[in-house]
Amino acid sequence: MSEFDTQVPSAFDPFTDANAENSGAGTKEYVHVRVQQRNGRKSLTTVQGLKKEYSYNKILKDLKKEFCCNGTVVEDPELGQVIQLQGDQRKNVSSFLVQAGIVKKEHIKIHGF
Repeated sequence: MSEFDTQVPSAFDPFTDANAENSGAGTKEYVHVRVQQRNGRKSLTTVQGLKKEYSYNKILKDLKKEFCCNGTVVEDPELGQVIQLQGDQRKNVSSFLVQAGIVKKEHIKIHGF
């Protein structure tokens, strides 16, 4: 054998640990704040993953009053209840949730452009 011969492991799957049920990956509950583009310059901010014991309507009422925008709570069959706000409110919503003590800063994921 020469010094350049190497053994390549066969059937190596790097995602086996991530897909295992007992692994620690993905066990944290995150709140996802996303922005979706509508038509033209219009956009929509969605907030999902809040705990079920919170009143979504009260949180929505405070968000609407704080940021001077309109919004609604939508029931999604896969995601549960989702808060939708007009405009790009990602940073505002994340700072509001942290200041109100609803979610810790490390449990917020901000998605979008």
